[in-house]
Amino acid sequence: MKIKSQQDFFSGLMFMVIGIAFAWGATTYNIGEGARMGPGYFPLMLGIVLAGMGGFIIFESLVVETEDGEPIGKWAWKPLGFVIAANLVFGILLGGLPSIGLPPMGLILAIYALTFIASLAGDEFDFKENLVLATVLAIGSYLAFIVLLKLQFPVWPTFITG
Repeated sequence: MKIKSQQDFFSGLMFMVIGIAFAWGATTYNIGEGARMGPGYFPLMLGIVLAGMGGFIIFESLVVETEDGEPIGKWAWKPLGFVIAANLVFGILLGGLPSIGLPPMGLILAIYALTFIASLAGDEFDFKENLVLATVLAIGSYLAFIVLLKLQFPVWPTFITG
């Protein structure tokens, strides 16, 4: 059978692999049942849905005719690098890095760093837009995680809060 859309085929394959990995990983936890869900219930259901969706997308890529076969283009290394770097920096700033003596810098600073580094992945960079976005994300995250969910992690750098 001929692949009629490379993009759909490989994105469906990605969904299936991630879905199967989630479902398989969930089996190491107590699954429970619909009325009394265990910690593995949600990852199992998510894995099943992702794998099913991936299977459907793969089927569609083999059946639905496309004009040019929708070939996969070159890897976008710049966006990939900046998005991965933004997430790594976020994690390091949020929790610190004791092995090199870097204390936790807190949620607010980590969100600003995440937003500005990730925005470098695009073709355009507007400082004002990124500042507004980072501020909205920082306020929303503070309200959601600290105020509403009462999670305990640093909000500000430890050298400020003492």
